[in-house]
Amino acid sequence: MTTIAKVETFLVAPRWLFVRVETESGIVGWGEATCEGRSETVRTAVHQLSELLTGRDALRIEDHWQVMTKGSFYRGGPILASAVSGLDQALWDIAGKHYGAPVHQLLGGPVRDRIRVYGWVGGDEPAEIRDQISAQVEAGLTAVKMNASGRMGALASVAELDAVVQRVAVAREVLGDDRDVAVDFHGRFTLANVRRVAPLLEPYRPFFLEEPVVPENSHLIGEVVRCTTTPVSTGERLYSRQEFLPVLQAGIAVAQPDLAHAGGITEVRKIATLAEVYDVQLAPHCPLGPIALAACLQVGFATPNFLIQEQSIGIHYNLGAEVLDYCLDQTPLTFVDGYVRRLTAPGLGIEIDEHAVRTADKRGHAWRSPTWRHPDGSYAEW
Repeated sequence: MTTIAKVETFLVAPRWLFVRVETESGIVGWGEATCEGRSETVRTAVHQLSELLTGRDALRIEDHWQVMTKGSFYRGGPILASAVSGLDQALWDIAGKHYGAPVHQLLGGPVRDRIRVYGWVGGDEPAEIRDQISAQVEAGLTAVKMNASGRMGALASVAELDAVVQRVAVAREVLGDDRDVAVDFHGRFTLANVRRVAPLLEPYRPFFLEEPVVPENSHLIGEVVRCTTTPVSTGERLYSRQEFLPVLQAGIAVAQPDLAHAGGITEVRKIATLAEVYDVQLAPHCPLGPIALAACLQVGFATPNFLIQEQSIGIHYNLGAEVLDYCLDQTPLTFVDGYVRRLTAPGLGIEIDEHAVRTADKRGHAWRSPTWRHPDGSYAEW
């Protein structure tokens, strides 16, 4: 029987929320519903949504997705979408284990045998960036992503703009012409600042410029696209096809849904198909845990317009636990020459260390987003 018998959640370090769904026959599926800084709230939403699933057939994934997303008068947003995401991933994991196949086989089969990955590098000073990029290159990665800046004034000074350019110039020097650097604006820039700095970065040929403005200003993305020849990306804070449609129409080059936020495998697969219509590549956002990463990879192996995968092994957020700490076997998520090979085990393709998860949940975590302020005391985008 594939009837859903139990749904559990685990709040584990460093900042993740895992979802465990078990069927009456004992098949266990895992998902990740992490919503950075709001995972306790999502945990409550997962348990509310589980009322719609318990006692029903786990294999009716699309039907469950429809009911969870549309079964209430109030829909959408990061909390509910993250809760749906974790449950959806777990249902796909169950389906794969039930049929004895990796999820990408259930999505139509593989279109590639390996996926390129990139890592995040920090450092506000050029020397730090140089060292951190060098370390990623030595680890075999062929692409990295870096912050464009820290806090930025609404109309940045010449020094602030020059500092952005200088850091990207250092990254290009270290990487050479055969590797890529993506530049993440984190929504910290006003449109005016983007218009000024984006053309200055073009000589260093960034892979893409990520989230140049906050998602609530997605109506301005078209202006960003028109001011630069560099590919523009966004999407980590967009949660549905409907929210992606305007930025696709505005001309972005790379869509970045997060499988822990944007409705899980079911919805991100549809976002990818919609993006393909606009000749846009998929590069899922994933500075999260092993379950979210595995879900991203399963989508990637079956998606023609998949570009590259973010991963957070060694990222500065990971205090108290690392991405692979909750995996019984770390081999499937091992990178070779900057790529991860196709996962072949049933379901999401990884085996979770349930004892480690339950032990970590007893300690829990209380990770919160930092709060930044400008020198005058006003709030700053972080």
